[in-house]
Amino acid sequence: MSALQFLREKAGVLVAAVIGLSLFLFVVSDFFGRGRGQRVKQKKYYEIGRINGEYISYQDYERRVQNLQEIYKLSGTTNIDDATSETIREQMWQQMVREKILDTQYGNLGIGVSPEELDQMVLGNDPHPIVRQLFTDRTTGQFNKSFLVNFLKSIEVDETAKKYWLFFEDEIVADRMNTKYNNLVTKGLYITSKQADFENKLAERTVDFSFILKNYSEVPDSSVNVTSSDITAYYDGHTENYRKAAERDIEYVTFDVNPSEDDRKQAEKWINNTRSEFVTATDPVQFINMTADTRHTGFYYPISGIPDSLKSFVKKENKKDVYGPYEENGTLKIAKLLDVADRPDSVHVRHILLSQKQNITPEQLKYKADSLVKLIKSGIPFNALALANSEDQGSAQIGGDLGWIVEGKIVLPFNNACFTTKKGDITTVETNYGIHIIEIMDISKKVRKYDVGIIDRKILASSLTNQKIYSEASRFAGNIDSYEKFNKAVADQKLVKKVANNIQPQQKTLPGLDKPRVLIMSLFQATEGKVVLDQNQQAVFEIGDKYVVAVCTKANEDGIAPEKDVKDDIRYNILKEKKAELISSQLSNLKKESKSLDETASKVGTKVLEATQINFRSYSIPGAGVEPALIGAATVAEQNIISGPVKGTNGVYLLNVNNVTTNKSEETKLVKDRLLATFQMRGTYEAYEALKKKANVIDKRYKFY
Repeated sequence: MSALQFLREKAGVLVAAVIGLSLFLFVVSDFFGRGRGQRVKQKKYYEIGRINGEYISYQDYERRVQNLQEIYKLSGTTNIDDATSETIREQMWQQMVREKILDTQYGNLGIGVSPEELDQMVLGNDPHPIVRQLFTDRTTGQFNKSFLVNFLKSIEVDETAKKYWLFFEDEIVADRMNTKYNNLVTKGLYITSKQADFENKLAERTVDFSFILKNYSEVPDSSVNVTSSDITAYYDGHTENYRKAAERDIEYVTFDVNPSEDDRKQAEKWINNTRSEFVTATDPVQFINMTADTRHTGFYYPISGIPDSLKSFVKKENKKDVYGPYEENGTLKIAKLLDVADRPDSVHVRHILLSQKQNITPEQLKYKADSLVKLIKSGIPFNALALANSEDQGSAQIGGDLGWIVEGKIVLPFNNACFTTKKGDITTVETNYGIHIIEIMDISKKVRKYDVGIIDRKILASSLTNQKIYSEASRFAGNIDSYEKFNKAVADQKLVKKVANNIQPQQKTLPGLDKPRVLIMSLFQATEGKVVLDQNQQAVFEIGDKYVVAVCTKANEDGIAPEKDVKDDIRYNILKEKKAELISSQLSNLKKESKSLDETASKVGTKVLEATQINFRSYSIPGAGVEPALIGAATVAEQNIISGPVKGTNGVYLLNVNNVTTNKSEETKLVKDRLLATFQMRGTYEAYEALKKKANVIDKRYKFY
């Protein structure tokens, strides 16, 4: 035994003990020192949510989001744009919520998936749908078990493939656990005979009835007195109705960063100096690409596709002269005619796309392309080869046909290959998508086309101008520390104030601002009546080409809205209730005095309306709208007797049932089966939603995204 091996074996426990003691002393000293307060503050700052009371950190959530992004990339989504990132974040959040809620249920109920069961779902005779989808041969549309076996062998040596597979393995296990849980819930549901009888009774009575309505709007608000004590009493009795998500109101001013006159002169000086160099440039395309804000496209356009300002210039076909400078949308430009040619107006083409894959070298891909070209030239139908080989699935199904295309609508190498060849030609070209085998099926008549080179320079605000505007915004922000001072400063400087109300935590837009997410995130950390500060405690936000200073004018947190914020809603509901009492009293008296509904309607000053074929399951009534109270009253009312008053959504009703039809009851077993199928379908969703509600999920992702 070597000395090093001896030390490793004998000293291992001692080293572990020493490290453990050191860590313990560090943690204890930090706990009783200043570090504990800092940790608590940091923990609160990085709290991204709570599920079942369990703390969820930003770091843990972001790590899992990044892992899911890697899976997306491995699946072929190479470009993770903003929309995709948002989808991934939402997908991961919902996954974490389900895990935190359902894992507890699985543990309590003893639900699990054994290794043998997992093997059966992967390698058994009836693989899991995820496995089938992953290893189905695109050509045949059939599940290919040999693909699966070869892939599982590869993960032993390929870490990327292993990571990819473990993700899907976790998904398979999660899906099976969820299926077991849902089966447990649905199989626990039962329909009793009493429920079936009740369901039958809901539809056994269909009525035709007449009714009159006195709308709440017919009673003036001034005739009803609503006191502050009424509002408080109503609020106390209906607090759950006023549960709201977090909201903010904001007012803000912008300081636009616009180019100064000096900035314009600098741009003009540059474009004029460049003009003389452009005239003598030996390689104008290279000169454009090295000089201009925008690269040269290389497309040829007919005169109809040339901007109006350049048409007269290009018609002269003078390749030595330079036109301009001229201005378009805040950009200075100069133009030079690089080439003129007679080219087809449009071409009809089809193609076969061969994409670069991990297991194929560029040389092998080129060899495959050459082989396919030889097969085409030997007489093998192009459409058959496209269907079997093209990676462009959109066109492969129709033999690779792309239809008629016009110049400038496709990538340049493909474009030039199409517009510089003859009808019937077979050519290959390489683009960022791979190698294309192209057949020119037909071409239109040739027209005069122009390749125009343009050097552009956007007139931008200089750093000096930018700093000047920022200083203005900073001076404005430095003089305000309250809403009152904000308004005074706005008035004194004659600025235009913008207002946005009821802003949600996840909102991404504000009037007049481009991508103001950073301001909205900071807004939800702000105090009502105070200036909004960023994470560096600065009041000036740079958003697009503007500097913004804002004040939070209202801050409602997630939960029950304060009485003062819902006072108007409460007043409306109380007015409606008190009007309902007044109208009900009036209609009750008239009902006693009148012999018919028509007579009552005449006294009220309204007309009698008719409703037919109404039962307890009806959703709305013609002439009345959605009125569940009226539907319920009508389906149980006695025939030929004026019933009511009924307090509805829109007003108070009197009704008279004219005709009753008794429907035949459905067989009890059929009712039970129908109800059970409905309950089972709802059960899986509603069980989870009930658990989710109980878990009191708090989502604070708006602090970071």
